[in-house]
Amino acid sequence: MFFLKRYDRLFITAALIFIISLIIALFTHKFLWLVIPFIWILFPFVFKYTVSFTEQLFWLMIIVLPLSTELNVTDSLGLDFPDEPLLMLLTGIFVVKWIYTPEIFPSAIIKQPLFLILIIYLAWILVCCFFSVDPVLSIKFFLAKTWYIIPFVLLPQIILRSQDDFKKLAVCLLLPMLFVVIQALIRHSFYGFSFEGIKQVLDPFFRNHVNYSAMLVCLLTVAWSVQKLTPKSNPFSNWINAGIIIGLIGLVFSYSRGAWTALILGAVAGIIIHYKKLKLFIALFIAFLMLSIGWLYFNDNYLKFSPDYQHTIFHTDFSEHLQATVTLKDVSNAERFYRWVAAARMISEKPMTGFGPNNFYNNYKPFAANIFKTWVSNNPDHSSVHNYFLLTALEQGIPGLILFSALFFGMIIKTQQLYHQLHNAFYRTIAMSVGIILIMITTVNFLSDLVETDKIGSLFWLSLGVIFLLDEKLREEKQSIA
Repeated sequence: MFFLKRYDRLFITAALIFIISLIIALFTHKFLWLVIPFIWILFPFVFKYTVSFTEQLFWLMIIVLPLSTELNVTDSLGLDFPDEPLLMLLTGIFVVKWIYTPEIFPSAIIKQPLFLILIIYLAWILVCCFFSVDPVLSIKFFLAKTWYIIPFVLLPQIILRSQDDFKKLAVCLLLPMLFVVIQALIRHSFYGFSFEGIKQVLDPFFRNHVNYSAMLVCLLTVAWSVQKLTPKSNPFSNWINAGIIIGLIGLVFSYSRGAWTALILGAVAGIIIHYKKLKLFIALFIAFLMLSIGWLYFNDNYLKFSPDYQHTIFHTDFSEHLQATVTLKDVSNAERFYRWVAAARMISEKPMTGFGPNNFYNNYKPFAANIFKTWVSNNPDHSSVHNYFLLTALEQGIPGLILFSALFFGMIIKTQQLYHQLHNAFYRTIAMSVGIILIMITTVNFLSDLVETDKIGSLFWLSLGVIFLLDEKLREEKQSIA
């Protein structure tokens, strides 16, 4: 009886809301008002369903990552669909569950130094929002950060508990990406696998060949770990090898210099991690970087790299493209210098809090040097500075760069520590794979800003979540031995 009365009240209320909505719709001629009563009825059921099936939504989010596309909701607002709405939904569900059930929060990660750095970094981003040139854009950036971090860093602590879960994670990432690669190769064949043709075959899954190749090279590392952990006697072993070969072919025909470099450095990183030389490698790399920056600044040596406006062109033939890269007459590299010089000047203008997250495009042109200008410097795509570390420094200040670098390189060093301390071969392989992926992400982000894309950003934050999980596995191993 109570059940009937309860739902009678629900529908009576909905009917009244419908009448009110109908009157408003008739007077305003906006019939979207009529959706309100249906939302009133359906929302409790939808909410209960999504809360009950959080794990299924998580796996759906992982599956659609390689398949998502960019949608422009308005002229100024875009989102990645359907992965970004799923991220927002999962974030909302987690927050609601946390409020009502505080013990759901994975308390083990609170003791992690990397988690402390992450919290301080997020707090600094929020501080920068208040000093931002455009606080609205910066707050949007901060919110987007949270709905990436919660599903990829916190939720895996709850969902990925066994080896079978890690295997499922690999399959949910690799199979959709394999589909994207196969369809791209088939479509690319109609263009004769030309350098120019690769741009025509990635829509709707990827914006360009840089994003595509970056995710592909990272997931090839995941495929390698699956192949390494699969016995040769397993009937799926040959299929895994075939998938890796297809992925490598896709990488070759992506014509992405950055991804090719990342593949080579990833292989080198595997050797470095194995021989426990990662700290030395990072120290030498940072020293080389600082010396290079110092040389460029000394006597204005950076001016030597100013392009020839008449001869800096975009090449449709890849061999000419590579030659132009070496001689600094390729438009993409020349344009990078144009933006990097602007970025350096912006950092010197606001070294502490920067111009605010998400504020590079609207502010960089007054700081650019015309001597570096190219014929694409009008930047109709609203693309960014093409170096994530520079982007962080100019938008979040030097403290933001230090915090992000501490997090990034701390994650890489942690993978080496886990690889050498874990006894379980399965988890050691995962630690190695995450370390290689992070080195690859570092490589591509020196020429791009891919941490802010859904494809590479997701893999980056998921890597942090996996590192926390592996550290928990290490703690369990030590307890079992003790």
